[in-house]
Amino acid sequence: MAKRILVVDDDTDIRDVLKILLESEKFEVEEASNGKEALVNIHRKPPDLVITDYVMPDMDGEELCRHIKRDILLRHIPVIMLTGKKEDITDKVKGIDAGADDYIVKTVDEKEFLARVKMVIRRTEIDLDANPLTRLPGNVSILNEIESRIKKKGKFAVCYIDLDKFKSYNDKYGFEKGDRIIQETARVLIESIDETGKEGDFIGHVGGDDFVIVTDLERAENISKKIIEKFDSKINRYYTKEDLSRGYIMSKDRKGNDEKTPIMSVSVAVVTNINTQFEHVAEVVQRGAEVKEYTKTLSGSNYAIDRRS
Repeated sequence: MAKRILVVDDDTDIRDVLKILLESEKFEVEEASNGKEALVNIHRKPPDLVITDYVMPDMDGEELCRHIKRDILLRHIPVIMLTGKKEDITDKVKGIDAGADDYIVKTVDEKEFLARVKMVIRRTEIDLDANPLTRLPGNVSILNEIESRIKKKGKFAVCYIDLDKFKSYNDKYGFEKGDRIIQETARVLIESIDETGKEGDFIGHVGGDDFVIVTDLERAENISKKIIEKFDSKINRYYTKEDLSRGYIMSKDRKGNDEKTPIMSVSVAVVTNINTQFEHVAEVVQRGAEVKEYTKTLSGSNYAIDRRS
């Protein structure tokens, strides 16, 4: 599948030149004339790369880049900043500070330009294994984040988030609606971090209905409570009135027998190193599985914090 590149520049001639150049290498190119227009495009369908001019009306390249890199669902998108000023170090520093992945002068040789575009995309693919449904970082990024926390030897918490009765919902309502639940859960986690977390907190998507948050120790409980509050306030809209009035859906157990399955809930299993010095990611993962197994035995949405030595 062709990689999608969004070219952002208020100069139509520049956009035309870049479009022809990139399409010659089989890239799919979309265009925007300023940062505001680009953000609308990005939120609608995130590209694989943004190439943006530095100086533009309404919203310049620096501000656009900051918007992208602040958004948990978008910050994986690489940004190449363009400038017409070969010697302006100030612009270059500002662009890099904003989170730009590379900085290219518009007069650069075409072959070098294309080589750097491919390099940035290739490097991003290696560094990020984003989940295709939620665009949240996947397993490799999750393990790297936990390993980084272990190496820093500070206090941290890993929250394992799992939906209860999701399979039964999927079986009755279908995979399309199930995917909407997964996306809604991702939004719940992002909103919870926005409201009770801080910059540097990490959200990852293991796959299916399993998510992970890595945060500082003191925020884990409030984040867990916020996740439950938000999830429970939104989940009812995904059920029919009939199922909600009954308080359950009819489903099949593993032996094919009819059973009443409660409305979906969320479990948050929190692993901390407050009383344990973890040496390896596998220890955290194992502890998380144990706490999650316990949490899922509880009725409704719940969280549990592991404080074992």
